[in-house]
Amino acid sequence: MSTLYGTLFTIQQFLFPALEKELQCSLSEPLQLFVTVAELIAPGPLMENLEWQRRGRPSHWRLPIVLSLVAKAVFDLPTTRVLLERLKYDATLRRLCGWERVSELPSEATFSRAFADFARQELPQRIHEAMIRAHYGEKLAGHVNRDATAIESRERAARKAPRPPKLKRKRGRPRRGQVRQPAAPRRLELQASRSLAQNLADLPTCCDNGAKQNSKGNLQFWRGYKLHLDVVDGEIPVSAILTSASLQDSQVAIPLAQLTARRVTNLYDLMDAGYDAREIREFSRTLGHVPLIDPSARRGGGPPLTPAQRQRFKERTTVERVNGDLKDNHGARHVRVRGAVKVLAHLMWGVIVVTAKGLRRLLE
Repeated sequence: MSTLYGTLFTIQQFLFPALEKELQCSLSEPLQLFVTVAELIAPGPLMENLEWQRRGRPSHWRLPIVLSLVAKAVFDLPTTRVLLERLKYDATLRRLCGWERVSELPSEATFSRAFADFARQELPQRIHEAMIRAHYGEKLAGHVNRDATAIESRERAARKAPRPPKLKRKRGRPRRGQVRQPAAPRRLELQASRSLAQNLADLPTCCDNGAKQNSKGNLQFWRGYKLHLDVVDGEIPVSAILTSASLQDSQVAIPLAQLTARRVTNLYDLMDAGYDAREIREFSRTLGHVPLIDPSARRGGGPPLTPAQRQRFKERTTVERVNGDLKDNHGARHVRVRGAVKVLAHLMWGVIVVTAKGLRRLLE
């Protein structure tokens, strides 16, 4: 954490005044946030495989494009075209991204190709992981708050494969010597014994229709995806997984826990009633955590929470505030790309910005 404090102190006390002197203007709050994110992500070492290494015309320098995508999330710009228009008339933002003149700006098609490369190489995911490891990995997290939020997308829902017909069994006891075939194990039963890569490969990621009960008890329908987040104290997201909208939240709890355990050390796992399952509790305990899950009334539920646990469970609103911040301020409502790979890349730029805001809040 001393490295984080030193970096943020240097940004606020020395970098901001130097930039204001060079640009001959004061930096607004969004521009200060943009500069902070640009300094914390340090994307250079992660972009070595994305630079021009082929025959033909050299491609545009990719680092300014990365910074422009960060600016797009900071300023909540809905499309790349709007971003380019902003860069044309906002000389301060354009120079901070790395372009001195308007003529140096790449075309919209170049932006799209670069974004596709970033998504295919999982660049924003790797940047976010490096941020967490460098600036939060040594800190002990009290609570990991787990939840999923709906992500609406402008693409056609995939057709679901027809389910295989169920074999009808005769009523009553089996005959002497007859052995009934056991039921196939559920996904939750398999996840605890599988690796993170196997669990992620087993999760559906196609666009489809989802339904979820909102805070007012009404059923909400949407077409698109679900973003599953693990958020620690301070409203800092440490892990993110994107799945199909129809997938139940509990199916991603164990993969998220595996992903988070690689990055931070925490004490408590806080989840709502949608994660009330014996397998999730047991896996949380194998990691050395204390699971606090709101009992589900529909399934009989696990053990009720004690008054002290109820008080601690109030920390779970952290993840709900992060979901709201992503949607209201950093691009989660403006999904204009198709396919889970590109949608997750688009959302991760917003997650990176929210992470930087949380890290900056630690210093304040």
